[in-house]
Amino acid sequence: MKMREFIQVTQALADPARVRALLALRDGELCLCQIIELLGLAPSTVSRHLNLLYQAQLVQRRKQGRWMYFTLAGKTATPPVQQAIAWAAAALATDPLIKQDARRIKTLCRQNLVELCACYRPN
Repeated sequence: MKMREFIQVTQALADPARVRALLALRDGELCLCQIIELLGLAPSTVSRHLNLLYQAQLVQRRKQGRWMYFTLAGKTATPPVQQAIAWAAAALATDPLIKQDARRIKTLCRQNLVELCACYRPN
């Protein structure tokens, strides 16, 4: 890992909202709207946070139709990136907010995605 990559990863992990978003992806892919709903922040703010995680190669993204989906970096990620994700997950495994987020994500995943995302899309 080069210094620049190291700094990108550490900066990406230096914000509570970004860490929450990162750890929310542990159980699988989420739509941007689901992450917005989880964090309770403005869509532009959440997009900026996820872009920083993407630039640090901690998450992957894909666009499908009108929706943008995010997942944790996969097995193709560099070992330091994989270690950073594992470290964050292990370090915060018992954190009450992270546990609450995990429960909330399960609820959000049961909601209709079109209805959930409707309030974040212009007509």
